[in-house]
Amino acid sequence: MIDTATALQKEMAVLLHSSMLFSSASFLSNRARRIQVSRVYPLFSFPRRLIHAHRVLAMAETSAPMHRHTNRLASEHSPYLLQHAHNPVDWYPWGEEAFEKAQRRNVPIFLSIGYSTCHWCHVMEVESFENEEVAEMLNDWFVSIKVDREERPDVDKVYMTYVQALYGGGGWPLSVFLSPSLKPLMGGTYFPPDDKYGRPGFKTILRKVKEAWESKREMLEQGGALAIEQLSEALSATANSHKLSDELSENSTERCAEQLASGYDPKFGGFGSAPKFPRPVEVNLMLYESKKLLENGKEVEANKYLKMVCHTLQCMARGGVHDHIGGGFHRYSVDECWHVPHFEKMLYDQGQLANVYLGTFLVTRDVFYASVARDILDYLRRDMIGKEGEIYSAEDADSAEYEGASRKKEGAFYVWTSKEVEDILGDSASLFKNHYYIKSSGNCDLSRMSDPHNEFKGQNVLIERKDVPSMAVKSGFSIDEYSHVLGACRQRLFDVRSKRPRPHLDDKVIVSWNGLAISSFARASKILKAEPKEAKFFFPVAGCNPSEYLDIAEKAASFIKSKLYDAHTHRLRHSFRNGPSSAPGFLDDYAFLISGLLDLYEYGGGTEWLSWAIELQTTQDELFLDKEGGGYFNTPGEDPSVLLRVKEDYDGAEPSGNSVAAINLIRLSSLISGERSDNYRHIAEHLLAVFERRLKEQIIAVPLMCCAADMLSVPSRRQVVLAGDKSSAEFDAMVAAVHASYDPNRTVILIDPSNKQEMEFWDNNNANLGLLANSGPKDKKATAHVCQNFVCSAPVTDPDALIGLLSKKTVTTPSA
Repeated sequence: MIDTATALQKEMAVLLHSSMLFSSASFLSNRARRIQVSRVYPLFSFPRRLIHAHRVLAMAETSAPMHRHTNRLASEHSPYLLQHAHNPVDWYPWGEEAFEKAQRRNVPIFLSIGYSTCHWCHVMEVESFENEEVAEMLNDWFVSIKVDREERPDVDKVYMTYVQALYGGGGWPLSVFLSPSLKPLMGGTYFPPDDKYGRPGFKTILRKVKEAWESKREMLEQGGALAIEQLSEALSATANSHKLSDELSENSTERCAEQLASGYDPKFGGFGSAPKFPRPVEVNLMLYESKKLLENGKEVEANKYLKMVCHTLQCMARGGVHDHIGGGFHRYSVDECWHVPHFEKMLYDQGQLANVYLGTFLVTRDVFYASVARDILDYLRRDMIGKEGEIYSAEDADSAEYEGASRKKEGAFYVWTSKEVEDILGDSASLFKNHYYIKSSGNCDLSRMSDPHNEFKGQNVLIERKDVPSMAVKSGFSIDEYSHVLGACRQRLFDVRSKRPRPHLDDKVIVSWNGLAISSFARASKILKAEPKEAKFFFPVAGCNPSEYLDIAEKAASFIKSKLYDAHTHRLRHSFRNGPSSAPGFLDDYAFLISGLLDLYEYGGGTEWLSWAIELQTTQDELFLDKEGGGYFNTPGEDPSVLLRVKEDYDGAEPSGNSVAAINLIRLSSLISGERSDNYRHIAEHLLAVFERRLKEQIIAVPLMCCAADMLSVPSRRQVVLAGDKSSAEFDAMVAAVHASYDPNRTVILIDPSNKQEMEFWDNNNANLGLLANSGPKDKKATAHVCQNFVCSAPVTDPDALIGLLSKKTVTTPSA
């Protein structure tokens, strides 16, 4: 069958003249085994000229109250599906109705996957799916299915993995042709409607697929079945042993850091070349390894990695990828200098980035990083949180340039002309324009990749080419005076920008992404109490009491528990919009939420969050754990229409569920005693052993998993047990003290001995911690015990004493 498949591959290549459409018949198993190395970034495989030629393509805006067409998507809740509800294409949502129709008509399925804030998804909709001729071809020759990748990541994973395996890259919109039995036949990403740039247009592709289906159907279907078979084999690896070697565990972060450093950009920061995506897992790894080196007396090497982290985070924060007016970060920059972004904002970026800025603040004590973390969190609090505390998923890159415009443009909400700035800021305009490199001709000229076709001519994307202190000195201001002027200017521009047509808000609530945000809000609530008392805040930073962030984290967690969790089955649903989605919770939903709940508990939340995290871990093990082979599958395996169960390991723009799960298990094993603690560690060890080959051969793909491997090799995590009245200011100060230093190998246990429910929890889960909490002085509102290697310090009741105790490398005072 391989020989036949290869022949068909060549024939399809001749027919299609395209590197962007692939036949399943071309599938080779060694390609499948390399699949997870590739990063899924949109449009990376497109010629740069094609990307930029379409960058400013305007989107059609329906102004008429009546629609010529309405399809089945009109009854869906997904914002992305609703965007296509009035296309002339006879779209179906993913489900039995569509599958049965394809089987009944004996025609292939055209599957289109995207998400509501995806710029290139909008482009293909306007060019092709709103085109009557294209719609007629799709309706006559295919059954067309539209999928929101954020609502059904399980479906997206199957076919994105397939396209990646064949080509080495992918992105959205994802365009795949399937047999009626859902086996992939051929696929690609974005296609223009007509032939251009020596590439086939979508109409040509539809004709060729129809011809191939009619003349070579059997070979196409055989190729699709082979592709799924080989992918399934490649992506459900099992472990050869139940534990990584000690050498691999202990050296993983060192090897990964060395490889990342080899790709470091010393001029603009970041690890790799343009386009540049924030990848917080890389920064996490470098921070982790820097601390490890410092503890081992290797200060020069530690500082080298820390400087890379700081330079990268500074360049990102000063660049156009950061929204200087409204806060938060855009998804990526098209150039190497973090200047001109793709303007959509994703929740998963905000949560992770806030955490790495918080971590860097702890290490450096530089309030710059604390301020950027606040900037991100205050953006979420202002623009991305619903009335019940739910946190929305994304904001679009595209918007109308003015109210009533019939078309949309990427970045319209965010860019400025020099004259606009002058008219709004008056006497302060010159200072502001100088600071943010604003020019009458437009400022997107820092790189040949920023705007090669002058699509932003006359427009400015704010960027700080020099830092505030140096600019303040040059302007003859104190730093505070200069910062105050900039903040006031940003406020005035924000007020004007708020009157512009806003980008589309995807108000879908995704459990996994909420988990990432819950973590950052919870951590900020205590870490930011280490800011100096004289710290000043300038718009868009609100400058609130950090404790307010804990309330936000708890409200978001409460929303998920009340709306997306079944207390009887202990199961999650994946997302919410006008009600829970039909999709079940996936591995990332459980793992990321458990991580957020552990942070919520350790940074001051109640024991109920820890209890829920343990419940969810039990369900996660029941639904996703490969008990024989090790590791977690990404889906429960209960939906027959989802053809692959993948064991994901790639730590990309989002960390992998397996990496986060491994760290969760290590943390839980330090909180819970006895057989369950041992079981958590055993599952984590077995999980890491599954990905031994990846850790050996492609370690740069799994930085967070490297951290997990190192955490597991640590002989004993440090435990800090804080006991006392949780409602007291003294207790809160002690919690802030324990979190005033960076230590990823520390577990914090908060216990109120006077709370009967809490003590019952500890009696059932770790009686020794309950006894320890009761052993401190009774006349103190808060007492801390620091324990490591089965030895505990004498109790301390003063925050400064606790900080001093935690600064010591090991605990040596015997327990009483």
